[in-house]
Amino acid sequence: MERRLRKELTNLIKDPPDGIVVDPDKISQNITEWTVDVKGAEGTLYQGEKFTLQFKFGSKYPFDSPQVMFVGKHVPEHPHIYSNGHICLSILSDDWSPALSVQSICLSILSMLSSCSEKKRPPDDMFYVRTASKNPKRTQWLFHDDTV
Repeated sequence: MERRLRKELTNLIKDPPDGIVVDPDKISQNITEWTVDVKGAEGTLYQGEKFTLQFKFGSKYPFDSPQVMFVGKHVPEHPHIYSNGHICLSILSDDWSPALSVQSICLSILSMLSSCSEKKRPPDDMFYVRTASKNPKRTQWLFHDDTV
């Protein structure tokens, strides 16, 4: 697990996707907990905004998905992101594959933000935040088509 994480970290530092910034000094303190800065893409609702993702990797990574959530004071307003930072994204739970990586997760989140047409919280945000575990991986997400 540590070898895989070090390789992913090296790749992310050398060739980060646009809008992703990694501070290797912060991560070198604990290879199983990363913070990654995300910048909203130009021409999107999140242009000029900066967010922080927290990754926590368990001992079964990459066979088990990492815990990923937005942290800090500025959590993006998005229909699939709760105000506590939890992200409703299938690759973080049911659709996880060991072939995925931190970079692919970051790209998926950037894509999710970039394709958003209206800044708003999920309809059940208040209830979810009151009742959810602090660990988003303990949530049994119900994925649905946005057009329904």
